[in-house]
Amino acid sequence: MDSNYQGSYGGFNPNNMGNNATYTVDMVFCIDSTGSMESTTGEQKKIINVVKENALNFYTDFKKKMEEEKKPLAQLRVRVISFRDYIADGPYAMKGTDFFLLPQQAAEFEECINGIHAEGGGDIPEDGLEALAYAMKSKWTTQGIKKRQVIVVWTDAGTHVLGFGKGSPYYPKGMPANLAELEDWWEEMDHYARRLVIFSPLTNYWNYIIDNFEQAYHMETMANAGMADCGYDKILNMLVKSLS
Repeated sequence: MDSNYQGSYGGFNPNNMGNNATYTVDMVFCIDSTGSMESTTGEQKKIINVVKENALNFYTDFKKKMEEEKKPLAQLRVRVISFRDYIADGPYAMKGTDFFLLPQQAAEFEECINGIHAEGGGDIPEDGLEALAYAMKSKWTTQGIKKRQVIVVWTDAGTHVLGFGKGSPYYPKGMPANLAELEDWWEEMDHYARRLVIFSPLTNYWNYIIDNFEQAYHMETMANAGMADCGYDKILNMLVKSLS
């Protein structure tokens, strides 16, 4: 795997945290950017545009919810991984950014989000598991007592089996060989810090992750039938309450 995606992990004892400790939160948004995300929702908005709007509003909404829960936010960084399909999209299958520090780098973050366009993808399943693997190996912050490492996946489709795209010369080296290895990668992350939020249909490999990965939360979307508002408010509330 590219060295840009190597992570560093550590643990801490939550019993040693002071009541007034602030939260240091890293988030990785894995966004399905294939053609099906151009479909419209019940409000006639394109799915990709709903996801982009939610991503751009996330800092303000998240900070407000954290304040309501008396959970002071010391730092929020957001990274973006746009994913498609290695076989169908080759060099455009996966694009990952560094972390953006918000609100300081809000303009750069907005430019990144607005630059995402829904196209390509080939068949219905996409390479979402590879995107999730990249997210797990992010360069998570080591600062702060209450560190939280959150991965959010937005997709309206199922996912290929890991390694489906190996026939592409652009498929990355070092990916987990199967779901068991991907689960090992999840277990290597900080157990107190990690959270996984998935907006997806209940299909094949997403089902396994939802049922077997600890600290994983799910909001069902209908394959190729729109994501409505993506359950944004509900999952935002769930996420903030999970950051205990």
